[in-house]
Formats: sequence, C-alpha cells, structure tokens
Amino acid sequence: MATKKLTGKDLRKLGFPEGRAVGEAIRAMEQHFKGKSILHKKALLKRVVENPAFYVKHETLGAVAMSLIIKKDHNKTLELNHRKVPYAIYGGEGIEPGAINQMEVAMKLPVAKAGALMPDAHQGYGLPIGGVLATENAVIPYGVGVDIGCRMCMTIYDIPPAFVHQSTETLTDMLLNNTKFGQNAFVRPKDHEVLDSPLFNEINIVKSLKDRAWSQIGSSGGGNHFVEFGITEITDEEGNTGLPVGKYLSVLSHSGSRGLGANIARHYTKLAMDMCKLPGEAKHLAWLDLASEAGQEYWLAMNLAGDYASACHHQIHERLANALGENPLAMIENHHNFAWKEQDADGNEIIVHRKGATPAGQGVLGIIPGSMTSPGFIVQGKGQDESINSASHGAGRLMSRTKAKQTLSKKEVTKHIKKAGITLLGSGLDEAPQVYKDIHKVMGHQTDLVDVLGSFHPKIVRMAGGPKTRGGFENGE
Repeated sequence: MATKKLTGKDLRKLGFPEGRAVGEAIRAMEQHFKGKSILHKKALLKRVVENPAFYVKHETLGAVAMSLIIKKDHNKTLELNHRKVPYAIYGGEGIEPGAINQMEVAMKLPVAKAGALMPDAHQGYGLPIGGVLATENAVIPYGVGVDIGCRMCMTIYDIPPAFVHQSTETLTDMLLNNTKFGQNAFVRPKDHEVLDSPLFNEINIVKSLKDRAWSQIGSSGGGNHFVEFGITEITDEEGNTGLPVGKYLSVLSHSGSRGLGANIARHYTKLAMDMCKLPGEAKHLAWLDLASEAGQEYWLAMNLAGDYASACHHQIHERLANALGENPLAMIENHHNFAWKEQDADGNEIIVHRKGATPAGQGVLGIIPGSMTSPGFIVQGKGQDESINSASHGAGRLMSRTKAKQTLSKKEVTKHIKKAGITLLGSGLDEAPQVYKDIHKVMGHQTDLVDVLGSFHPKIVRMAGGPKTRGGFENGE
C-alpha cells in the first residue's frame, strides 16, 4: 500500500500558516521521508512548528524552518520611529493639513533618511502628491505611485506661433486623429523596442501584461492627462534648451504607463503590505528591501514601466510631427512617480521617491505645467540638497475631484475657458482650471530650486472624451 501523502490541510492542522512553508514542508517530506509513516511525518513537522529556530541548520528541514521564521516575522507590525527625520516644506501655507500629516508619518519610517514637500503638494495615498522621500536600500511602491513614470514631454517647432490661431481647425483635427485617451486605443498600434524587453518573459506579473501594453502603446490615460498645442516662449538662451530667445509652436503631453504601470503598482504594493506590516496610518508606505527578490523584481518592473511611458510619449509626438510635416527643434522630457538611485551630500546611496515631484539636479531640464488656462514653465534645476534635488511637478490641486463635480458648474467653467481663448476637446469638471493652485504662487515658492528658462501657453487642449469629441465639458467625460 502506498504511503499516504501530506496535504496542506494536514499542515494547517499542525499550526502551519498559509504560504511558502507549506510547500517547503511537503517537498521535504516527499524527498527525504518517503518511507516514513504519516504519523512520523506529522510528529516531526509538529516539532519544527514549535521550535523552527532549532531546525534552521537541519540538512533537510532548514528551508521549512526558515520559511516559518520569515512568515512569523512578516506578521509582526513594525513600529514607527518616535521622532521624525527633519524635512523641508516649500510653500507650506498653501498645502493642506492632510498632505503635511502624511509627510510627517513618512518621515517616521525606520528606512527614512531625508524628505521634502513641494509647493504643489496635496493629499494622496501613502506618500502625499508632491512628496519626496529618500530611503536606505528600500523601495516603497506607493511612494512611487500607481501611474509609474508619469511624465511631461514637449516638442518645439520652427513654426511661427501665429499658426496656432490661423490653423485652429487643422490642429484640432490633428489632435483628434493622432491621440487616444482612456479606454480608447489605436486599431493598429505602432511597434516599439520597449515591447521586446526580456522582462516580459522573466517576471510573471509583467508577462501577463504584455498584450495590454502592446494594445495601449502610444495612447494617454484619463484624468489629468492631456496632449495640447500651444506657444512656447524661450526667455533665457543661456539655459540648456539650446534654443534662441523667441516664440515657437509646441506640443506638450502629460501621461504615464497606462495599464502596465497601474497593475505593476497594485501587485507589488499588495506584496509589500503583506511582507511589511505597518501601523494603520502608515500601511500604504510598506516597503520592499532592494536586496530581496521581490524588491529587485519591482525595481526592474518599475523601470520597464517608466521606459514604456516614455515610449508612449515619443509615439504621440512622432505622430503629430508627421502630421505637421516638421521635425522638432528640441524635445524636453521629465518624469515623476518614480524612484531613483542617487547619492546624498555625504556620498551615500539613497533611494529617492518622487511622487508628483520631479528631478531638479544641477542643470537638469524640466517642465512644470499650470492648468489648461494658465502657463507652464520650462525650468532648469539648481541642485539643492534641502529639496533632495527636486521641484514640483505642476500647480497641484486645490480641490478633490468629488468636490469639483459638486461645486462647479459647466456654464461657469465653459465661460472661463472661452474667455481664456482655449479650444478644449474632451475633459470633465474634475479637471476644470479652477481646481488647481495658482501656478505663479507655486513657482514663487521654488525660486531656490529652479531657474525659469521659458513658458508654455496652452491653446488647443485634448483630454479624455469621445474619440471625435469637439467641445469641452458638455461633451466630455
């Protein structure tokens, strides 16, 4: 008669927790204790459960014991530090208390090394939007955010700005024909080398997302993502744009890593929260050790999502360049919702999370947008240690999406947009200009962080709506 095999149900009765230890125990029994009775196996495993530390170096039960110890440690709730790491706040009077409270919690994490809060900050999940957090050998998926590698990208053309007024209908058609938003995608997506990454075959969660990544490439998300024609004015030719002072027709886009990034974020956030138990107020700040397999996997997947977001922007701009029949004079691109390996002032490696904040190291170019009726700015970083070489990623929200829908009227918003001379395609009340902070005040709070090299004034704005939407809030989402 064949010896009865152990099952997961048997092991749970012995006190084994759900997880890897069950598999390790069954494997050990099948490989090394085949001839033993089921009672002998259960007795042996019961002793391992009661004192796993004793069996760590056991030749055949060491993996079982280690899995039990790791599971036990993972179920412990880690304590936050009593004292927070000091951090800089820029434009504090314009930042809601909820965002500051979230930053205070983040700075008590055992892995926190430094931090800063940008003037566009507002409350989010885990780390506030506009929060910058430096850690030691740890990456926080929700410190990066759901839309991994979201970014701004601008192409500047040797076309006089008057063209935007003379050819509004033509440029409107270009946006409608060459951009897709939200659930809409191109019938025949363009190929890109990012889709050939070996990570699509090596990491399970990434592997499952390849078809979706292919179908959505070159498109933009919903919400605050946009593609717009406008006028760029370079005011400082000494900066790194390489362009002379003057005005130019430009394309500006804002979007991220679509379903690929969102699903990577959700998967590894859940994994981090399972492995790193934190008090309720800090639970979304769970981290992955970069020396662990999960941490290394997330790092690779995060960088892939960032490359994918960049590829989407490049295809957007390539399509519009072809429609214009022009090659751009310059492209400027910067991203947020990401983590970087950098060095602090003492030369130590730190992991810098910028959630709704952008790099502003010495000489680094960036774009800080306002709203659809206010200017954005081309900036060059000054490299300030206090801000961890960072700046804001935009104007920042004054009110939540829910509040915007409850308090603003379509008539009021439409009038405001028309008065500003903006042609709007799509969008919704939750993205009305009135929901954003005054970009001029935001920029005034970060004069120590960036130099302004030029400005961008939106003229024709495309956001999520129908694939052939003309008009704004009446027809938008």
